[in-house]
Amino acid sequence: MAHSTIVDLTRIRLSRRSVIGAGAAALIAPRVLAKPGAPTAASNRFGPLAQGEVESHGLSTFGDLGEPADFKYFGYVNAKAPKGGTLALSPASSTYDSFNAYVLRGNPATGMTLVFDSLMNQSLDERDAYYGLVAKKVRISPDKLTYAFLLRKEARFHDGSPLTAHDAAFSLNILKSKGHPVISQMLRDLESAEAEADDVLVLRFAPDRTRDLPLSVVGQPIFSRAYYKDRDFAATTMEPPLGSGPYKVGAFEQGRYIAYHRNPDYWAKDLPITTGQANFDVVRFEYFGDSQVAFEAFKAGAFTEREENIARVWATGYDFPAFKEGRVKRTTTPNYNIPQIQGWFFNTRRKIFKDPRVREAIGYAFDYEWTSRNLMYDAYKRISSYFENSELEAKGLPSEQEKALLEPFRADLPAEVFGEPFVAPVSDGTGQDRVLLKKANDLFVAAGCTRKDGVLCLPDGTPLEFEFLDNSNVFERHTQPFIKNLKLLGVNAHIRVVDAAQYKQRLENFDFDVVHDVLMMSWNPGEELRAYFSSKTANVPGSRNLPGVSNPAIDSLVEKALQAQTREELVTCSRALDRALRAQRYWVPHWYNPVHRFAYWDLFGQPERPPKFDTGVLWTWWWDEDKAKKINFTGR
Repeated sequence: MAHSTIVDLTRIRLSRRSVIGAGAAALIAPRVLAKPGAPTAASNRFGPLAQGEVESHGLSTFGDLGEPADFKYFGYVNAKAPKGGTLALSPASSTYDSFNAYVLRGNPATGMTLVFDSLMNQSLDERDAYYGLVAKKVRISPDKLTYAFLLRKEARFHDGSPLTAHDAAFSLNILKSKGHPVISQMLRDLESAEAEADDVLVLRFAPDRTRDLPLSVVGQPIFSRAYYKDRDFAATTMEPPLGSGPYKVGAFEQGRYIAYHRNPDYWAKDLPITTGQANFDVVRFEYFGDSQVAFEAFKAGAFTEREENIARVWATGYDFPAFKEGRVKRTTTPNYNIPQIQGWFFNTRRKIFKDPRVREAIGYAFDYEWTSRNLMYDAYKRISSYFENSELEAKGLPSEQEKALLEPFRADLPAEVFGEPFVAPVSDGTGQDRVLLKKANDLFVAAGCTRKDGVLCLPDGTPLEFEFLDNSNVFERHTQPFIKNLKLLGVNAHIRVVDAAQYKQRLENFDFDVVHDVLMMSWNPGEELRAYFSSKTANVPGSRNLPGVSNPAIDSLVEKALQAQTREELVTCSRALDRALRAQRYWVPHWYNPVHRFAYWDLFGQPERPPKFDTGVLWTWWWDEDKAKKINFTGR
């Protein structure tokens, strides 16, 4: 049910296609490079392997790749899928005002990931495996601090100009110096990105670099160095950018729709990593300011595929003629991913939320069981962990290995960290559980709060009142009963819905009390941990650390997780981190969907099976003209 317009840049390296003037100063001084297009001396980098060097066609966190070097195509595609037709979608965001998705300013258009290629692309069948796209292969030094990429000489931008190692080096350096703060922070341990030849890119990493930095780097977009010779990379713009990916920006009307047109001359269309994918001639995103209006538009065929995130609509809304006649289909597929970690997050920079007992007490006023039964048809499961539904989730008492990580910080952590992890309370389902409300009142009293004329006040006499900030009314039905229970405790809370631009600005400047947010956790969590939970990001404008997490114990656990060299070490670190975070009560957790629910007009062909970690709609489905004629489709 995520309807936030936040661009979650922490997931750039984990997306299928990386989302976000020349001569701009980079943080690293590069070597003197040849002029764009000028020949360079052939590099000996890819001669015989040096002692201890490793060469690979792909990368993963711990070296596991499911596909051999000579694989023909992914198992979740139809290699002979036809090209054509239109896929029309509706994004979660309600508007856009920029085509630059890689800087802090502006609301970027959905789908810019379709325009740019990257060194490598991720398999949708594996949790963290990347295979060569622009890069044909990579050589890794024995100390794993130098990565040399051999680029494909056939790589081209949409204007026909060569895509070279000079462009790749420029892109990484400009992202580090001028990119969105989340990206620049992610790339901070990239010491240099240099072109040794037109087709050889050499990256050097800091000795203490994070474990997943190479994956973060290979998923970044590649820009044309020549294109930015007379353009400001950091500026917002409505000029369609020059890319090299399978699609180009086509027709658009700012804030209403944007269409991406397939490039029939796409240089990589016959590579194993792209075969059977990007099958639609047009991918179009239709924008709507209201979720109900969007659903009505779907019923009319204004867009043709919809992942259904509202249980009420899934249970009661599909009674319209096109569905009854079989022209619209519904289906579910298992969700093997760690779910979106969704909830109401407290801004602990605010004085009223400094005490974790106050935050916990507020959480007791939310009756999830009543909400689930009466508003969501019991279609979801409650979240308690930051690594819900995975082996990374803390359960039971901590292991000896977890204790060893936690013990040095016993003074900075609540005692419960060394016992059972905190679990969201279970109510009696009445909507006004007296037992839980009494626990909430007891916590307020323990925190030194008092009542005055029915109003709960903090120890200094400040009334405890706050607002839930959002840019959509989709959660109003869930929030109002929560607010009602808070009022019984003497807490005055209300909802404020603002437009997308104001919402983005307020979040970037941490100008909010409580906000709905969604954290995207990966199977091998890495750089996103620092983005979400490190004190280094707590006060960086535009950072994803919305609650303002700043705790030395959590900092240490984050860094240990980033440095873990085996899966076993990472699991231990993540479980310990989960205990520490849950004990601090930074949020009131929401719920997650154990399946993907989606509906679509019966216009599409589909492979024999979907990929394991994605629905596959955008990348692997195709337009079926016979089906379109059969249902006499008259929509878009």
